[in-house]
Amino acid sequence: MTSATLLTSKSAENDPTGFRDLQPLIEEALATACDFGAGCPERLGDAMRYAVLAPGKRLRPALVLMAAEACGGQIIHAMPGAVAVEMIHAYSLIHDDLPAMDDDDLRRGRPTCHIKFDEATAILAGDALIAQAFTHLCENVSDPLLAATAVRTLAKAAGPCHLVGGQADDLAAENRFVEPEESASKDEIQITGGDNTAALMHLESIHQRKTGALIAASLSLGATLSGGTEQHRAALACFAKNVGLAFQVVDDLLDLTADAAAMGKRTGKDAVKGKLTYPGLLGLEGAKQRAEDLTRKAQEAIKVFGKRNWRLSSLANYVLERQH
Repeated sequence: MTSATLLTSKSAENDPTGFRDLQPLIEEALATACDFGAGCPERLGDAMRYAVLAPGKRLRPALVLMAAEACGGQIIHAMPGAVAVEMIHAYSLIHDDLPAMDDDDLRRGRPTCHIKFDEATAILAGDALIAQAFTHLCENVSDPLLAATAVRTLAKAAGPCHLVGGQADDLAAENRFVEPEESASKDEIQITGGDNTAALMHLESIHQRKTGALIAASLSLGATLSGGTEQHRAALACFAKNVGLAFQVVDDLLDLTADAAAMGKRTGKDAVKGKLTYPGLLGLEGAKQRAEDLTRKAQEAIKVFGKRNWRLSSLANYVLERQH
């Protein structure tokens, strides 16, 4: 791995994300990990690399490294977890974009995997990335117990009760609570069912699994691979819960208010498909306030790390204020 001078809290004024200096290390590790060997069919390998190496913020792998640093560990020891979680994230995006799922044709400013290649190749690329993520952990974490713990953490987050289950409920929720009308303004989306509290609880349950599960797993992997204490793990779990939900609230707001060029994907599709969203339930101002409250709770959770929390603190603010 190429050596790099990592930022300190005093030298990070020009990096609102808190992890810009980590991105080159992550990109290098991902590129190395995407050499799948001579037995991998060329087209399949190309589709896998297309998904994993697509331009992106690398939020989830950065969270692995940030958690490791906050726990007092070394970033290099946590890198296998960073690579593995990004492979799982890439697989989930491939499958979410499929015609049978969210039916998207644009991702990270480029054609989605099934548009660039074909639907069958995209499905196989996602399948292969799941297996490759766990292979990478097993081959690159030297301590067998740590490797097993890391595999279990990521597998549970990606499984039927979390990531996949959240996607299933997200699909089932379309047109269940929200009934958009062409005449409604962006701040006057009509709600059906008569109980916004129940709808909000259901929405948060979806996103704590669909989006929040991988965010929580990323932070847990960082703690695991750096020898974090139980106190560290509890603090990171609380941070993950609140930042994960804040990320989704802002994502819903951007889908309603941002343009496609800035987002690198189609916008406005949630309302068209009748998806359950935070602005739909709370209105624009209510959703913004919800994101601010969640960010405040996340910031409180990481005070236990003292000055080592600066990356996570910067990240929480970035999630709240991001424009794409």
